[in-house]
Amino acid sequence: MKGISALLTLALTLIVTGCTTNKTPPADYSAFRESKPRSILVLPPKNTSPDVNASHGFLSSVTLPLAESGYYVFPVAVVEETFKQNGVTNPDDISAVPLKKLHDIFGADTVMYITLTDYGTSYQVISSDTRVSAAARLVDLRTGKELWKGVATASSNEGQSNNGGGIVGMLINAAVTQIAHSATDKAYDVAQVTSARLFSAGPGGLLYGPRSPKYGKTAL
Repeated sequence: MKGISALLTLALTLIVTGCTTNKTPPADYSAFRESKPRSILVLPPKNTSPDVNASHGFLSSVTLPLAESGYYVFPVAVVEETFKQNGVTNPDDISAVPLKKLHDIFGADTVMYITLTDYGTSYQVISSDTRVSAAARLVDLRTGKELWKGVATASSNEGQSNNGGGIVGMLINAAVTQIAHSATDKAYDVAQVTSARLFSAGPGGLLYGPRSPKYGKTAL
């Protein structure tokens, strides 16, 4: 009995310790609240994925969730054309433009930097997965302070099961999915989900902006 009791005590200790050490600390929104941003300048995403169309594909999905979160978002086409007229077209070069210069040109309160790590469909022997992953950070153009950062991912395989039809069926399904997703740019649809997860205000995400009826409410 003493041995069982000792094991139960140890197990309980490990559970409690695990629960304590694995908790993610709450995000610090103090700089965000102090900044009180009203507008966001979204820069073309830096792309580390193999898909050359990733930056434009993802950029087109960003405005809606940010606007619905309560912010004025500078039209991405106008922003891109402004950089083009100034001889800057590469997302990496655009991201290197000094904050003061961005503020002088656009007059925005904040700038959103985005990096894409996954974008497109990959064939994985018995499955084909279209995945879009992105990381972002919001910086105050007036003070240079980082106000928020986040990461999100979405996959075409979420909630799906490949158990039907055996190995042969799974291989055929993966090949067909690969062709279909490549032909229809499935990554664009998946990007909408990733963008919504990343830029929608709520718990752990952005704070609501002044154009939202929820403005002033905590995201915690």
